[in-house]
Amino acid sequence: MHPFQEFVQQLINGLVIGSIYSLVALGYTMVFGILGFINFAHGDVYMIGTFLGLVLLGTGAFSFTAALVGSAILTGIIGVAIEKVCYRPVRRFGKGFEDTMLVSAIGVSIFLETLAQIIWGTETHAMGGGLHRVAFQVWGLRISSVQITILVVAVALMAVLQLFVTRTVTGAAMRATAQNMTAARLMGISIDRIIAITFAIGSVMAAVGGMLVGSYFDAVYPMMGWTTGIPAFTAAVVGGVGSLPGAMIAGVLIGLIETLGSAYISSGFRAGFAFIVLIITLLFFPSGLFKAKRGEGKV
Repeated sequence: MHPFQEFVQQLINGLVIGSIYSLVALGYTMVFGILGFINFAHGDVYMIGTFLGLVLLGTGAFSFTAALVGSAILTGIIGVAIEKVCYRPVRRFGKGFEDTMLVSAIGVSIFLETLAQIIWGTETHAMGGGLHRVAFQVWGLRISSVQITILVVAVALMAVLQLFVTRTVTGAAMRATAQNMTAARLMGISIDRIIAITFAIGSVMAAVGGMLVGSYFDAVYPMMGWTTGIPAFTAAVVGGVGSLPGAMIAGVLIGLIETLGSAYISSGFRAGFAFIVLIITLLFFPSGLFKAKRGEGKV
């Protein structure tokens, strides 16, 4: 393959991985935009959603699309349950609850990882029954149907989410809650309902991303929440935690940098490239590339 073709091929691979990071990063940034804390359990929710899809596929009664939808619904319910059981009681403590919720999130993360290892073991499971794979040769580049599907689904979901947040009544309520929770409550907005919806949306996006990744690599394992969750969290920070467009763009950027770095520098340092970008961003843009502090209504 010509060097330029190889470079373009790596760009395509990076876009695919980056689009997944963007989907997962949205869950981090939405929760921070409203509650002001990083939900470190989000990566493990992504992992649980993928395993639920694997279970549905394993029954033989579901197609991949049906399993993806079923996994997304179940994971959305789990996300709401986690918020209600683990985070909502802490929120009621009042000022300063963010630090306590951070500790709670770490606890939830450990619990979900341990639960997955007990139920499914520590080994890697083949997704099986995933997306139908067809390879296309275009100008010497190899593009698979799975890559195309991932890009199309990711872009569609991100576009729908952006429209939902900016064009619907519930989206306006979410932005109002992010801007000033107390004022939103006085205006009659149910804060608990809005937060539950935020967790549900983030969990659904994570489950879809997990199913797509599981099919792409044909691998599902209990620690995959860290494998994807850390770069996605990095993307949320780099993009400006609380900014949806920032998370989308930074997710793709992280995916491209990781892929190109692995191809041209060292594949063994793949995870390190994201942190290099994070360090450089925090040095020169402490609030991220797209500044979105809590209170600016940019959820």
